[in-house]
Amino acid sequence: MHSIIHPKKPITPRKNAVAEAFRDPHYDCVQMEDALKVVVYVPGVDASGVEFALRGPDFVVTARKTHHVRVNWRALHLEGAQLDYRLTLRLGYNIDFDALRAEIADGLLTIHLPRRLAAAAPERARRVA
Repeated sequence: MHSIIHPKKPITPRKNAVAEAFRDPHYDCVQMEDALKVVVYVPGVDASGVEFALRGPDFVVTARKTHHVRVNWRALHLEGAQLDYRLTLRLGYNIDFDALRAEIADGLLTIHLPRRLAAAAPERARRVA
């Protein structure tokens, strides 16, 4: 019996082709009593290459490596390892992003995100019969 092999469909660019230019870094989240601590593993990145952004309830960390162009450069299929990092976390609206603290050392980016203080709930009037 013969098999029918359909020709490949033409390749069309994806809508979010920009997202392919970044790698997802390894990270760890630790919930503390009054804050959230996020540790992101970004080797090859220094402090000038780190950017933070808010997109609604999403917190976006972009870490760009310093790219050195070598004189004897040849492509060795290392392009995937040389990509920059982007991490998107859905943290919601109860994080105080204005009080964010971050530090980077030896490829570990540590971010401290304090929680917003909840507004004191108004006391309900008690009915005494």
